[in-house]
Amino acid sequence: MKNTSKLILIFIIILLGLLSCTKQKTDTSLQKVTVMLDWTPNTNHTGLYVALDKGYYKNEGLDVQIVQPGEGITLQLVGSGKSEFGISYQEDVTTARAKNIPVVSIGAVIQHNTSGFASLKKDNIKSPRDFMGKCYGDWGSPTATEIIRALMDKDKANFKSVTIISGITEFFHSIGKDADFEWIFYGWDGIEAKRRGMDINIIMLKDLDPIFDYYTPVIVTNETLITSNAILVKKFMNATAKGYDFAIQNPDAASDILIKNAPELDPQLVKLSQEYLSKEYQADAKQWGFQKLNVWKDYAQWMYNHRLISEMIDVKKAYTNEFLPIKK
Repeated sequence: MKNTSKLILIFIIILLGLLSCTKQKTDTSLQKVTVMLDWTPNTNHTGLYVALDKGYYKNEGLDVQIVQPGEGITLQLVGSGKSEFGISYQEDVTTARAKNIPVVSIGAVIQHNTSGFASLKKDNIKSPRDFMGKCYGDWGSPTATEIIRALMDKDKANFKSVTIISGITEFFHSIGKDADFEWIFYGWDGIEAKRRGMDINIIMLKDLDPIFDYYTPVIVTNETLITSNAILVKKFMNATAKGYDFAIQNPDAASDILIKNAPELDPQLVKLSQEYLSKEYQADAKQWGFQKLNVWKDYAQWMYNHRLISEMIDVKKAYTNEFLPIKK
């Protein structure tokens, strides 16, 4: 697996080099920028595609290339400067910084955590206590086991009674077969379950404990770029914020743009997902992308207390709001 990961990383680096050469031939007046996704294109990324499609990046003098990654390498590439920007998650940024990878979150894509533990309704799993004796299908998140343990301890339930199976990534193929409950993002798999007429229960993390209402996903860059070219970061976030603001105000038109750029996606799912997420991007924040100190501090402290990171990070260096557009 390690050799495979190295080969994927080498391939992505070569690909980025080729993309850079291609962009040099297309428009030398624009500054070339790469954004590395965290997964395949979905409605978490709509604002990026809107900004690209409507020329918001070009208006800022940027030639932006959106690239799909190999699994788990986005932060490595952004941290090393191979990609200027990327999509990640607060828990992964926290872990990376504890390992001295100099990545920084510069915007929350979604204001509140829209993920939770899902199960078939017939199994009557409505609280962490109901996890007892059940099988959890894990996609490989390093924090999932500790979150389940903490929630069950809070409910005075026996965590050791839970069977954990790793490597489960497709909810609809495995739920009710390989696993009794799994961690999903409601804005995609939850919406898809509803679209399919599948009856599920979902226990939202943010409803169980405020400490789990962290930012997922986030937009990241690295400290070197912030120090050496803050103007570039500002331009990128100006355009990106416009993209997400457009998606907030125009979910139907924004979903059309995502579908055009990612035609492999199911159009109906995109439409329904976008309708849901457009309300969640900014939610109750004063503007899209805004991040709070206490959200970063409390969750990092929880991760440290549960030995998910070896040392407590300086959370003020893990995120910043300084590159968000100034709202009048």
